[in-house]
Amino acid sequence: MKTMSHAARAAVPVIAIHGGAGTLMRSHISPAQESAYHAALQDVLRASQAVLAGGGTALDAVCVAVQALEDCPLFNAGHGAVFTADATHELDAAVMDGATLAAGAVAGVARVRNPVLAAREVLRDGRHVLMIGAGAERLAQAAGLAMVQPGYFSTEARLAQLRAAQGGGAGAVLDHDGAAALAARAQEGPLDEGRKMGTVGAVALDAQGHLAAATSTGGMTNKRPGRVGDSPLIGAGTYADDRTAAVSCTGHGESFIRVAAAHDVCARMAYGGQALQEASDAVVHQALAAIGGTGGLIAVDRLGNVCLPFNTEGMYRGLARVGQAPESFIYR
Repeated sequence: MKTMSHAARAAVPVIAIHGGAGTLMRSHISPAQESAYHAALQDVLRASQAVLAGGGTALDAVCVAVQALEDCPLFNAGHGAVFTADATHELDAAVMDGATLAAGAVAGVARVRNPVLAAREVLRDGRHVLMIGAGAERLAQAAGLAMVQPGYFSTEARLAQLRAAQGGGAGAVLDHDGAAALAARAQEGPLDEGRKMGTVGAVALDAQGHLAAATSTGGMTNKRPGRVGDSPLIGAGTYADDRTAAVSCTGHGESFIRVAAAHDVCARMAYGGQALQEASDAVVHQALAAIGGTGGLIAVDRLGNVCLPFNTEGMYRGLARVGQAPESFIYR
């Protein structure tokens, strides 16, 4: 996908979001279902755009965006997260401030309503970057964040995906493959939900020229409990540096970890002199492709350019510049 360029001197704040990449088959989607996803993406974009329009920071904007995506059951993050092999939920999230390189992340949490806010609390606390499980939950609770019972994250559709994966002997599968067994018995759900990779994320540039990124996920359907993907790993699924870009990834986490995808975009810009589009395309279409990695990423650079590449059939995505109408996309 072509980079969406913007004049550097104008420095118009911009937010970009994603809600997962994968094989999104048009034949399985009704106009009403497609409209529902566009409406959800547009609502998130407007809310985070308003933060930037009011002078809010990039970090504020990405957290507002990802929190809203976590609250929407259409996406695999927060409410609507997929199940582990033990029929439990383990959620991961990360945030990074490009102005200071401060970062915070949580992994394997099951009682924090919005994992992205717990990740931000880790950043604010400042003593650590990544916290897991019960320790991360205690930090979140002490900070006054909303806590829930693990059942809050569950939906019938996600449970059906787990049972289908287990019944078919599929092992751990990405969100875009999670309903493969269901597909053999019945038509897929809205936007072929079982065939998309479930991660949400946001990147932003604010009026002060600062960048930030945030990512959140429920992981893989039927994954082994304790598995952690790229989303909460700074440099793999999430990265931001005011000198280059902010990046949030979605896809096969193990592959993104192996190529340090988010940081690689920034490194190609910093050390190789590549522009945002060149660097992003190289990571998605070359580095990941070389090891069979599938998915995509969203990125914004310090000049306000936005790039949204993916190597799958589609990716839920969108962007909104302050003063302009939000744009959302699903297919190429």
